Amino acid sequence: MCGIVGYIGHRDAYPIVIKGLQRLEYRGYDSAGIALYDKELKVYKKAGKVADLENFVKDVNLAGTIGMGHTRWATHGAPSDRNSHPHSSGDRKLTIIHNGIIENYAVIKETLIAKGHIFKSDTDTEVLIHLVQDIQAETGLDLLEAVRITLTKVIGAYAIVIMSADQPDTLIAARKGSPMVLGVGKGEYFIASDATPIVEYTKNVIYLNDNEIAYIKRDELVIKNIDNVIQTPYVHELDMKLEALEKGGYDHFMLKEIYEQARSIKDCLRGRIYPALGKVQLGGIGEYAEKLKNVDRIIIVACGTSWHAGLVGEYLIEEYARIPVEVEYASEFRYRNPIISDKDIVIAISQSGETADTMAALEIAKERGATIFGICNVVGASIPRFTDAGLYTHAGPEIGVASTKAFTGQVTALTIIAFYLAQQRGTITQSKLIAYLTELEGIPTLVEETLKCNDRVKEIAARFKDANNALFLGRGSSFPVALEGALKLKEISYIHAEGYPAAEMKHGPIALIDEDLPVVFIATKNASYEKVVSNIQEVKARGGKIIAIVTEGDTIVKSMADYVIEIPQTDDAFVPLLATIPLQFLSYHIAVMRGCNVDQPRNLAKSVTVE
Repeated sequence: MCGIVGYIGHRDAYPIVIKGLQRLEYRGYDSAGIALYDKELKVYKKAGKVADLENFVKDVNLAGTIGMGHTRWATHGAPSDRNSHPHSSGDRKLTIIHNGIIENYAVIKETLIAKGHIFKSDTDTEVLIHLVQDIQAETGLDLLEAVRITLTKVIGAYAIVIMSADQPDTLIAARKGSPMVLGVGKGEYFIASDATPIVEYTKNVIYLNDNEIAYIKRDELVIKNIDNVIQTPYVHELDMKLEALEKGGYDHFMLKEIYEQARSIKDCLRGRIYPALGKVQLGGIGEYAEKLKNVDRIIIVACGTSWHAGLVGEYLIEEYARIPVEVEYASEFRYRNPIISDKDIVIAISQSGETADTMAALEIAKERGATIFGICNVVGASIPRFTDAGLYTHAGPEIGVASTKAFTGQVTALTIIAFYLAQQRGTITQSKLIAYLTELEGIPTLVEETLKCNDRVKEIAARFKDANNALFLGRGSSFPVALEGALKLKEISYIHAEGYPAAEMKHGPIALIDEDLPVVFIATKNASYEKVVSNIQEVKARGGKIIAIVTEGDTIVKSMADYVIEIPQTDDAFVPLLATIPLQFLSYHIAVMRGCNVDQPRNLAKSVTVE
């Protein structure tokens, strides 16, 4: 959600900033803007895409070795040129870009208006830069100190970069609740909301912590906290390859990322399971082995696709480790005064590691003494730094807004945790653990086989691309897969879709079924197979069009369904890792056929860093 890029050094800033904004387009946005300094402070901004901004500035002087850029996802004020970032102070000497929300901006704005400040946008961000100007004017403080004092007066979340016409060799950056990373070069620094715009230029990065302010010159970096105490930063080395940020010959990032799932699942498993030994080995989580043996309850908190992964985890952990699990929407959990104690383990799941609601839920859990684990894809993100321990999914950068490989990575991580807990608690025999881990090790190969269904799914998509509604049904751990299939179709093709447990169809959704409604069943051979067959017969009797995901060689469902997609035989525990792939393909091809922007669906952001 929103994107920030900044540069100060010896190179021309504009090419770095504009390419950085293009790298950040996956985060979701509705407008873009840049600020450059070359003898004067220049600001250019435009509603629309980065390409619209490029066209807008094609005939202007873009010189300067210091600059910053922003892609905005609207919160305060509709998408428009005037609400786009950067925003300037009243005297035009300061300009700011900002991710996040300033919650008390309205009160501050009233005070500033009474002092004579005139605002040109509807944003909270413009209020912030006017406040910096006002504090400087009243106190005579230098810019760094004025920014620090300003940030003590605001409530909310922010990642900001500020440029000054009076200090043209300086950038000031700060964060609280929104991510920010600094790239360290030779005589140059880079700033971004994540590492994707930086990796092309340097592997050395510093992750700003909450309430930290960076004073950045070409040959100097000073980091203070909001209490004015100098901080000693830790320089991390990025483990990210530039080619991972390119489409690699695919039409869309989403399609590329669907096809990357065999590799990403294998990477998630690597070094964690040892089938021949019947052993699961986890690093950080292993330090809590004693607590895991005796834990009374696990609470999983997540949002969106990550919540669906959590539901799969609930089935697996309860089945194999025999621990009660609750799966909570982080956005609701934080406002419900939940009952948590130091006997609980809370697992947070987030692709980006920056999801605002999930972070807030973790803060509550930590305050009440729970042990906090995290499952995250982005190394160095806020959630893994906040948690006691956890697992990285190692899925690699996911650029498409609709999560694909991140989902299967999260499910894989939860599967590993489920068997680790079962191993620690003695709820599974050694022979069974060996069998399960052997099958799990082979899942990447079965994913490769499943990916061959693409052409078949494309044919089915052509039949249903004009549907107005769709129903996705599954039982057991395939119910969350149905939820995820429905979400994918909604978010990238804009077709209304709902996921339900198959047995719940009779309790309402059956009223929707007619000859125009596609009904997608996850109908693999498992303990609930006969029940799902009965549900399929009920839909067929009412004229619904049935698309069935079945186990390879199935003949019973094949005789009833209108369209069948086969996946390889595997144990019930691992069906979600295979069954979700045809549903990803289905939503992808329908969206393409409908002319939708697959990688950047409307109104959506990849990383939701505000409530």
